[in-house]
Amino acid sequence: MIRLFKHYIPHAVMLLGMLDFGLLVLASETAWQLRAGQIGMDPGPIDERWLPLLGSAGVVWLAMIAVGVYGPNSLRSLRFASARLLVAISLGIIALAAIDWLLPGETFWRSTLLYAMGLSILVLVVDRLLLNSFLGSSAFRRRVMVLGAGGRAQRLRELGDRPESGFAIVSYISMGEPERVVEEAIARDAIHDLGRFVENLGVSEVVLALEERRNSLPLTDLLRIKTKGVHVNDFSSFIERETGRVDLDTVNPSWLIFSDGFSSGRMLSSAVKRVFDVVASLILLFLTVPVILLFALLVKLDSKGPAFFKQKRVGLFGEPFYLIKLRSMRVDAEKDGAKWASKNDNRITRVGRFIRKVRIDELPQSWSVLKGEMSFVGPRPEVPTFVDDLQEEIRFYGERHMVKPGITGWAQINYPYGASTEDSRKKLEYDLYYAKNYTPFLDFVILLQTVRVVLWPEGAR
Repeated sequence: MIRLFKHYIPHAVMLLGMLDFGLLVLASETAWQLRAGQIGMDPGPIDERWLPLLGSAGVVWLAMIAVGVYGPNSLRSLRFASARLLVAISLGIIALAAIDWLLPGETFWRSTLLYAMGLSILVLVVDRLLLNSFLGSSAFRRRVMVLGAGGRAQRLRELGDRPESGFAIVSYISMGEPERVVEEAIARDAIHDLGRFVENLGVSEVVLALEERRNSLPLTDLLRIKTKGVHVNDFSSFIERETGRVDLDTVNPSWLIFSDGFSSGRMLSSAVKRVFDVVASLILLFLTVPVILLFALLVKLDSKGPAFFKQKRVGLFGEPFYLIKLRSMRVDAEKDGAKWASKNDNRITRVGRFIRKVRIDELPQSWSVLKGEMSFVGPRPEVPTFVDDLQEEIRFYGERHMVKPGITGWAQINYPYGASTEDSRKKLEYDLYYAKNYTPFLDFVILLQTVRVVLWPEGAR
């Protein structure tokens, strides 16, 4: 994997993304050449339009990222990828048309958008026809050796067996565990020189997956492997990198303290985040006030009660604040106390079901962002009653309040709607990953991917 601003990106995804961007530039240039030839105009030298070419390709490419073209499902299924490509290119072309309307005379693509759209779809689908099997092959999978043969080693095997996995386990080494789960593991005593064994297998990374590390770390082996130029990783860090979440089953306080992350030296990033929140919330409120007012009226007409719903939530450092949303449930929905929404919840109104699916009920939260109580990106703020219960049942739950809550977040784009303690635990793993690895780049990725969640709201309730 490639680490970009503290966030890991698989080599196959990076390669495919770079190739796609180049093909989009080629499609835009070809469209310009075709259109110029049709009207008998000299297309001119390419160095006079390199900026519009890169800009147009960039807009469509960002739309592809936003709708999940580079997600695991798209990398596995050509049919899935083609459907997402059609949506992404359509959204990108619409955005380009809007930009051309706003900046007349500064761009060149208005009369070539149709050509660019058709050519982009053609080259990107052909690209995937040729490369899909190649990108999923072992050539792009890191060769990993696991030290351990217990439950953790078994979890790594299950993770490596997934089609979207970026690694392949080439060997398991039993380190004398009392309970061996991975039967094919080779006993450490059977290997004379572990360093040479690693070299012969072409291993690029060794993962320490011992069930009990106290007084049992194979320091001599690890040192020998490290001096061979092979990366050595512990189980929790490996899981974090491969899954984008902090594994609560194995992580301990010392790992959280000494691992890379939770940096206090990110004042500039926090300042950039706040400036973005203020500017974006002002723009969003200005653009969506008519939409908010329209649906506020529909909410009033659909059911008795106020159009807006106000509820106390837990914010930064555990401080309470009041969240404002468009009301999507009956006014008596919490007469017996706050509880999670369930599938086909009969408390949700007819209009409420629609606005929850397309996330329109979230729009008034821009006011909380403007006031500084929330950010656009961060863990979802929970009800105090839920927080009190969850902090007792789930360790490290309070750490999610060390960052400002958000309208969207890493957990929201990676895990469906949660309505149980176990769901909250899973989402906490993603929230901790965000808190640990926050950068403006990760915020940007989350905001882009939120488009996918809005367009395909599988988890909305």
